[in-house]
Amino acid sequence: MTRTHRLFQMMTTLRRLPAPVRAVQLANEMDVSLRTVYRDIDALRGLGAVIDGEAGFGYTLIEDAALPPLGFEDDELEALVLGLRDVAVIGDPALSRAAESALAKLTARVPPRQAHRLQHAILDARRFFRPDPPRIDVADLRAATWAEETVAFSYVDAKGAPSMREVDPLGIVYMQDTNMLMAWCHLRRDFRVFRLDRMDDLRRTGQSFRPRRVPMLREYTEQLRAEAEERARCRPSATGPSADDKT
Repeated sequence: MTRTHRLFQMMTTLRRLPAPVRAVQLANEMDVSLRTVYRDIDALRGLGAVIDGEAGFGYTLIEDAALPPLGFEDDELEALVLGLRDVAVIGDPALSRAAESALAKLTARVPPRQAHRLQHAILDARRFFRPDPPRIDVADLRAATWAEETVAFSYVDAKGAPSMREVDPLGIVYMQDTNMLMAWCHLRRDFRVFRLDRMDDLRRTGQSFRPRRVPMLREYTEQLRAEAEERARCRPSATGPSADDKT
């Protein structure tokens, strides 16, 4: 590996890994010594890269317009175009527009050869049956989830029974036939999933549950995985969680 290639790879690694990136992580990723990592960090800084941090604390790359553009392998571009096209199909209106805009920006920024691959990609995403459209502003729900803010809404279950819910939103799952909110339900005092197309009158309460979203989501995901494994042992044809099982 030439030094130029190694420096480019280090920039890519700093962009890819969660910051701050410790020197030992860089050394393992690139199969080089710690001394080489420290030397290359100094070299990148000398070339104009803004890298915050130091040995023992990890490094964070501060993106700058003067830095060279992020490069992609051809397979990475194929994965991106497939993912963005699928989001354009299954996402809520705001997310669909964002996916189309992101794909257009990506096409405009990559080299001409790769732009041609994006415009004439051999991969595509089609859904013959889209989930029923939500009656709530999903963009507002996503914003509340990122802000770790409790939300309230009215809900109708599969039997047509209405209820008012107040939940801590943890994440949104886009499935084959429906989109669902994973949440901690204040009414049931337990984790629950709610179909977006059965939610109405969404309201942000202003009540924060920060910083519990990530550990709560991890706990719920592990619980769902364990339940799925148990169902698979009992019923090999069982599928994923249903918002109608426990609401």
